[in-house]
Amino acid sequence: MKIDVITAFEEMIDQTLSHSIVGRARKAGIIKLATLSPRVFTTDKHQTIDDRPYGGGPGMLMKAEPLYQAIKKLRKKTSFVILTSPRGQTFDQTLAKKLAKKRHLIFVCGHYEGIDARIYPQVDLEVSLGNFILTGGELAACTMIDAITRLQKGTFKKQDVTTSESFEEGLLEAPQYTRPEVWRGLRVPEVLLNGNHKEIAAWKHEQALRLTKQLRPDLLTASQPVKKAVKKKTIRRK
Repeated sequence: MKIDVITAFEEMIDQTLSHSIVGRARKAGIIKLATLSPRVFTTDKHQTIDDRPYGGGPGMLMKAEPLYQAIKKLRKKTSFVILTSPRGQTFDQTLAKKLAKKRHLIFVCGHYEGIDARIYPQVDLEVSLGNFILTGGELAACTMIDAITRLQKGTFKKQDVTTSESFEEGLLEAPQYTRPEVWRGLRVPEVLLNGNHKEIAAWKHEQALRLTKQLRPDLLTASQPVKKAVKKKTIRRK
């Protein structure tokens, strides 16, 4: 997968995504990540990419032309352009899976007080991390790229790593334990030690459902398939 990030703060992207799993994926060529500054497309000696908004208001807006030229330079037939924006669709695992299937992603990072609204038609999707405001879109882009990279084939040696995590079945992940078997008087649940994979799977589902009800009940109400699966399982247990 090819990923380009249009940002005035290129070092934030490169440094953040040069470590751990994403860093290894980059070195292995699983993803090809590059950045492009809109300052390259300015014509004044100060490389100005922001200006005061018409009609007044606090802060500065990113100018349309540098962003337009940056998108134009990178866009190809297979490209999908994403703008980090507080008014966009909320990012989640479902969207991460959809974006992970794209061949070429272009992230446009907003900054300052926002961007000139005439750029919106140039993007394919606006995405937000949630109902809060960041200084710029760089951290949001890094978060999404991390989630998308994890889903690329070859990122993990074991392909089932990403299919057993939280949100994959509309539920949180069940509790996990590692050695020692007893730590400060607390034991690992016996079912995880008996080697019965069917019992372990049933226990994990039950624990995932319990945790989701306790910590994130909104996931149950928002996911009809999960509700049906839970109901079916309950009937069998009776």
